[in-house]
Amino acid sequence: MRLFVALEIPSAVRENLGSLLASVRAITKEPRWVRVENLHVTLKFLGEVAEEKIAAIRSALSDVRSREPVQLRFCDLGFFPNEKHPRVLWAGIEASPNLKTVAGDIEGAMEKLGIPRDQREFSPHLTLARFERAHLPEALRKTIAENAQREFGSLRTNEFRLIQSKLRPSGAEYTALTSFCFAPRVE
Repeated sequence: MRLFVALEIPSAVRENLGSLLASVRAITKEPRWVRVENLHVTLKFLGEVAEEKIAAIRSALSDVRSREPVQLRFCDLGFFPNEKHPRVLWAGIEASPNLKTVAGDIEGAMEKLGIPRDQREFSPHLTLARFERAHLPEALRKTIAENAQREFGSLRTNEFRLIQSKLRPSGAEYTALTSFCFAPRVE
């Protein structure tokens, strides 16, 4: 099973990003655009995992705790690694400091189960598109620059999910397997 751990995003944020994606998709079909229903904040990509490890993963994830829910503000647009050589178009996230701690605790719990630690530092973002070749059409660059400081909404949550990803010719299909409450209830 191909798995990852993520935060779901609110429908209002999804709708705001969806309107942006609709306008930029009209400019170019060159990058592989992420479907709006698949947008999420990845905390840890687990990769291919044997089914017999699922119970241990669920148990380890249920032990992750924070004293407070995480708070996120979705804003800004940019490229990894940069505009000159784009591989990913992203929407940025400003997060409370405990998001990094929660992600680190998930990373440590999974490492104990033999799932390798991610080599890159945790950088919360929403992937909007992936570029097959590092080429940025001028019209797309201009539209992204015009929307670079755009606000998309916010989220306060106390839960993350273990999600299965099935790769299909039409794109990835996600199924939430389990939700985990890691902090006191959100009021």
